[in-house]
Amino acid sequence: MREQTMPRSIAVLGATGSVGRQSLEVARRHNIKVELLTAARRVSDAEALCREFSPRVAVMADRGAADALRLALADTDVRVYGGDEAICEAILDSSAEVTVNAILGEAGLAPTLAAVKKGGRLALSNKESLVVAGEIVMAEAKKSRCEIIPVDSEHSAIFQCLHAGDAREVRRIFLTASGGPFRGYTPERLRSVTLAETLAHPTWQMGAKITVDSATLMNKGFEVIEAVRLFDVEASQIEVVVHPESIIHSAVEYIDGATIAQMSTPDMRLCVQYALSYPSRAEGLTPPLDLFKLSRLTFERPDTETFPLLALAFSAASDGGAVPAALNAANEVAVAAFLREQIPFHRIAEVVSDVVSRLSGAASASTLEGILESDREARRLANSIL
Repeated sequence: MREQTMPRSIAVLGATGSVGRQSLEVARRHNIKVELLTAARRVSDAEALCREFSPRVAVMADRGAADALRLALADTDVRVYGGDEAICEAILDSSAEVTVNAILGEAGLAPTLAAVKKGGRLALSNKESLVVAGEIVMAEAKKSRCEIIPVDSEHSAIFQCLHAGDAREVRRIFLTASGGPFRGYTPERLRSVTLAETLAHPTWQMGAKITVDSATLMNKGFEVIEAVRLFDVEASQIEVVVHPESIIHSAVEYIDGATIAQMSTPDMRLCVQYALSYPSRAEGLTPPLDLFKLSRLTFERPDTETFPLLALAFSAASDGGAVPAALNAANEVAVAAFLREQIPFHRIAEVVSDVVSRLSGAASASTLEGILESDREARRLANSIL
């Protein structure tokens, strides 16, 4: 039996968010030293975590929040810094064996690139890093020999299933989706859904932005792009399957007809722990799956007419360049407007589709600078449309 191995120390980026907190639960369970913690602006939450885990360094993206945290932790040995650049500097200076990137949104891209440059292992939950600049991130990881282990439940499942064969033997990847709160709705019915209804995800407890993306199926679209980059497959090899029970987290079909699926109780702590312990497994916090209590497992094709952003993401994955970055940027702007109740739910897809159609030249972008320029242009366009 392979000896169980857990890292001695980790860095947790986005520590006050959902995945960040679950990462810290795993660290607590296995007595893993947390060397670095980062957060955006939740000072009281960050203070509590720093007092419990005693990291060597804590960084707040917001400089004002960093000043407040520094004052709150004046009686400790924790060194506190502020600003986005300080996060990247702290990653490069860290001796943590594994960096967990649980930062939400495009703000996680620079930390991902810093972690990749540092080398070692990156447990990646920030999907935007691979959506916005996946080709660049994976190329840099190859250079530095950085091992990227996915934390998203679907990509963790695919990663595990891929160990059943060789990459050249993969025929299809089945990426499962819960379907979100509006599964089965017509376009007409979507026009009247409320913000509260949108934020009521049937399976997962997540942040507001990701929950909205799940309702539009944009989150699944981002996961398609992420899978293309992470596993070096064509978009045509990926098939999204709506699986409302969220028990099968994804599956891989091989050329001999065998389909290997990963099943578990929906719990992100399992994904975080596997990214830390791989290639070993360790006793975890996730309740075991009781097959006898499962009444049935159902599967449906996604409705891309009602939820067009999923089809748009497949197209962006094939186009490459800065098209995925433009897609992500426009979506961030539109979702933020919806969360402020400035636009109705159905307008999210309309705004994003309009922006992407206007940035036809984005597919030719191949440098980080070009991709980020397309990102900025997409945000300007989205705001002008709104």
